[in-house]
Amino acid sequence: MNPEPPLELEALEHNMPAGVDDGGLHSAADLAPVFDVPVKIQAVLGKTNVDVATLLRLSRGSVLELDRKVGEAIDIYVNNRLVARGEVVLVEERLGVTMTEIIKDGETP
Repeated sequence: MNPEPPLELEALEHNMPAGVDDGGLHSAADLAPVFDVPVKIQAVLGKTNVDVATLLRLSRGSVLELDRKVGEAIDIYVNNRLVARGEVVLVEERLGVTMTEIIKDGETP
């Protein structure tokens, strides 16, 4: 019994035979196999660097100054990849993010 050849991911993603160009058009049905794949989304308010001594002195009430100004857009990451920028909003009693800019492939922050 011969083992089956490995499946080509590109062919599976497009639901078409390998080597066939669909012109980049996709329907929701083409993506159905990945609808239940979990992704991690992070909304990053800002970043800072501190030395270990400063880190060890932190306690309740300590303030860390971030690299962003009040009102400046925050970064939105999907699986550690920057995909958008947005603004913090209040949704009932919880925080949310409104996307204000979508980052295209190849754009640098």
